[in-house]
Amino acid sequence: MFDKIINRRGSNAIKWQVQPGELPMWIADMDFATAPAVVAAMQAKINSGVFGYEEVPAAYFTAVADWYGARHQKRPDPAWMSFASGVMPAIGAMIRQLTQPGDQIVVQAPVYNMFFSTIAENGRTAASADLSYDPQTARYAIDFDRLESVLAQPASTLMLLCNPHNPIGKAWSKAELTQIATLCVKHHVRLIADEIHGDLVFGEPAYTPVFSLPDELRANSIVCVSPSKTFNLAGIHAATVIVPDAALHAQVDRALATTQVAEPNALATTATIAAYTQGGQWLDALKAQLTTNRQTLATVLATALPSVRLASENATYLAWLDISQVSEDSAAFCQWLRAETGLILAAGAGYHGNGNHFLRLNLACPPQMLDDGLQRLVAGVTKYSHAS
Repeated sequence: MFDKIINRRGSNAIKWQVQPGELPMWIADMDFATAPAVVAAMQAKINSGVFGYEEVPAAYFTAVADWYGARHQKRPDPAWMSFASGVMPAIGAMIRQLTQPGDQIVVQAPVYNMFFSTIAENGRTAASADLSYDPQTARYAIDFDRLESVLAQPASTLMLLCNPHNPIGKAWSKAELTQIATLCVKHHVRLIADEIHGDLVFGEPAYTPVFSLPDELRANSIVCVSPSKTFNLAGIHAATVIVPDAALHAQVDRALATTQVAEPNALATTATIAAYTQGGQWLDALKAQLTTNRQTLATVLATALPSVRLASENATYLAWLDISQVSEDSAAFCQWLRAETGLILAAGAGYHGNGNHFLRLNLACPPQMLDDGLQRLVAGVTKYSHAS
């Protein structure tokens, strides 16, 4: 199921706008076909031949609720939910609604690069409480004193949380999330959690949805989820915003309506319902393949590339690679690697924090494609090190 190489060249895929011989392993979409049940549901919709205006049916919200109840042991009330055409469009809309120009939006760098661009494009300022990094263990942690000092600043009115965290590939524990949410309440900072990678967690700590926290914490929180990463449906443009507090929910609905990101395209609800009601077995198989791919990467680094360390932990299909022993300029190294080997990775500098010493590699691809990419990485690093 996951060993077939799909030729995406010429398909208008952003990832595959590359030169002959190049191998893109950077942007966060998978080189796997989505679940057959999702394809079948969309095909049936297409066969109707009619693609008029649509509204979001109750079955959509029920499907989301049931999925989280079954997969993550916490079923959100469908009444808490609103549809949006994507997590980042929703976050941009909520930033404009819930904050004022010049306000600080708190983040934890290195973190998803779109956080920074969305904050800036909406006239707000990113204030990072950088994650602490231990180069001996290649592991990140939250510096809660640093986080509280940033949250306590008068200009801080909103926090964007990545749970699980991209790009470091780490699922935050329930205790960590509780402490973050508690600090946000203490300092009157709204919390928005981007939980788009929540289904892709391997081992402990398990993914904990922020809406599963105690009432007084989730009342100050907004959670954004989507099938896009789980089922490789980014181009379908469907997300769900979960807001337990009624007054805050009304503000969010106003934001989504004002910016016109609350209406579905013709396939958005169809694909989402099929994914969440019929995609469980496919996801289990996907996670098994991703586990194998993660093990392959770890083995190659340990045996053939000890100068590169795997700094990601137990979440996402994105590997965060510490190249500080190879280069201190990830952007320049990525350009060199592409020119010399054709391998295209994401430079960590775009994620801020200490990202300039890191690369992000997408390992959600057939095993033979991963092998090709890792061979290019080994050859490139070896050549670069010898030339330095």
